[in-house]
Amino acid sequence: MQKIQDIVKTAIFDAPIQKVWEKVSSAEGISTWFMPNDFEPRVGHVFHIQSPFGPSPCKVIEVEEPNKISFSWDTDGWIVTFLLKEVEEKTEFTLIHSGWKTADTVITKPNEDSAVIRNRMNNGWEDIVHAKLRKVVEG
Repeated sequence: MQKIQDIVKTAIFDAPIQKVWEKVSSAEGISTWFMPNDFEPRVGHVFHIQSPFGPSPCKVIEVEEPNKISFSWDTDGWIVTFLLKEVEEKTEFTLIHSGWKTADTVITKPNEDSAVIRNRMNNGWEDIVHAKLRKVVEG
């Protein structure tokens, strides 16, 4: 069985990179477009995202201000990465949700196959990046 493809969402925001960085690198900023959390932009920091299935344990893996943040998300091997790149007066933002296993691997909390969860999350990330985060950084 083949591994599931990463979820990748890229958007160009009409906002300076520092403004976007502030909204994706602080607990307060992330709460405005994603979910409540106690994130800190410090490698090794253990934090929780308050998901619909309860608190998800996370750990910061990489921080390169103002261009990259990566963290592990929950207990199924997921990695979420935010990449920021200055493009003239705008910011190119890419979200990568990786660490998927095979399509029939059961994700523990929702107790559903990875393929089902990935499809649902792919749609969720689409709205989160292109609508919610855009509104926060461009508003």
